[in-house]
Amino acid sequence: MGDLGGGGWQEAAPAPAPGPAGGGADHLVVMVHGIVGSTADWKFGAEQFDKLLSDKVIVHCSNRNMHKLTLDGIDVMGERLAQEVIEQINRRPQVKKISFVAHSVGGLVARYAIGRLYRPPIQTSQSAPQSLCQNNRGTIHGLEAVNFITVASPHLGSRGNKQVPFLFGVTAIENFACCIIHLIFGRTGKHLFLTDNDDGKPPLLQRMVDDWGDLQFMSALQAFKRRVAYSNVDHDHIVGWRTSSIRRDSELPQWVDPRNKTYPHIVYEELSKAETLGQFADVADSDNCTLEERLLRGLQRVSWEKVDVSFHNSKVRSAAHSVIQVKDPVMHCEGADVIKHMIDHFIL
Repeated sequence: MGDLGGGGWQEAAPAPAPGPAGGGADHLVVMVHGIVGSTADWKFGAEQFDKLLSDKVIVHCSNRNMHKLTLDGIDVMGERLAQEVIEQINRRPQVKKISFVAHSVGGLVARYAIGRLYRPPIQTSQSAPQSLCQNNRGTIHGLEAVNFITVASPHLGSRGNKQVPFLFGVTAIENFACCIIHLIFGRTGKHLFLTDNDDGKPPLLQRMVDDWGDLQFMSALQAFKRRVAYSNVDHDHIVGWRTSSIRRDSELPQWVDPRNKTYPHIVYEELSKAETLGQFADVADSDNCTLEERLLRGLQRVSWEKVDVSFHNSKVRSAAHSVIQVKDPVMHCEGADVIKHMIDHFIL
């Protein structure tokens, strides 16, 4: 499919009217793969959703940004995904709700897309201010926003210390990676390492922790009933624990081996409530790095359910970034309990 950059965006028809009563599933679940990925990456997850919630959800695995197209940039991919979602909505007039489940870079692409798709709530008074509060939700292209779930997604980017574990936390190597990452991963690499400055604008990930022009990133994120970040606590060599769980180093929890036989790889869970600007007063700008702190503060303005995962006893622990998603149903089957946890806690 062709690029849908900012200038190529075309608004589709208004949100569809509700379908007839008893018309079947009315909840669209959009599953988004990561970099150099494809629809096959979510095959197991999609099958489980369909198996356990078949009469309640319609699962769509995004196919608009596969393989090399994932190198075009988070913004370009986000525009494509937004257009794809609109097409899916228009094909299914019975759909009333929408949720996203996204792996790795797909989580950032989904965050961009919902910023494009967001529709503000109808205001009862012209003087009523817009704010990030629970009773001021808008919609995603006219649909009720329910679950926004990311799996090992680098919300704080990949630039900070140990954000990409396979660089060993060596500053010189990390700095060198910032200089050459675009040669490997194109514009997407620039976005991840926060080195983009298109037309003098701040890095894209910094813009995405606020509402920016007609892209209402944070209002869209706030519109969902719940936001969930699944993270690998160790052995994920692609995305570090801090960036995927939206925490500072000092906030990373102590965890122990779980005793829950249903979810043997879930080692820690917590609900992080939305924070106000006043709660950030005691956090020094020099904590980690100023830009990373800005991203973190922006994302902490909404609540997050944080689910920490460990495959440290697994023979395939070195592939944790793929196991947590069950990218391959045979090789990565130990991550099945993470998918089950996701479905068991899914709001319909």
